[in-house]
Amino acid sequence: MAHFDQELDTSGLNCPMPVMQTKKALKNLAVGQILHLIATDPGTKDDIPGLVEQLGCTIESSAQDGGKYHFHIRKG
Repeated sequence: MAHFDQELDTSGLNCPMPVMQTKKALKNLAVGQILHLIATDPGTKDDIPGLVEQLGCTIESSAQDGGKYHFHIRKG
């Protein structure tokens, strides 16, 4: 998935910062827009799906690439 409306790079940040910044970024998007999150904290692979479900959003795609986690999150 190449299309997204906003990118948030939290590389180098540890929990809970990626989750907090993701929540803030999603709050500023319009319904249907997509956030591309990049994170290096291994905890995000468990924390982000939980946050997304809690906020009523959906993960369009997720991948791991060279120690980085990529999520494309559609705001619900």
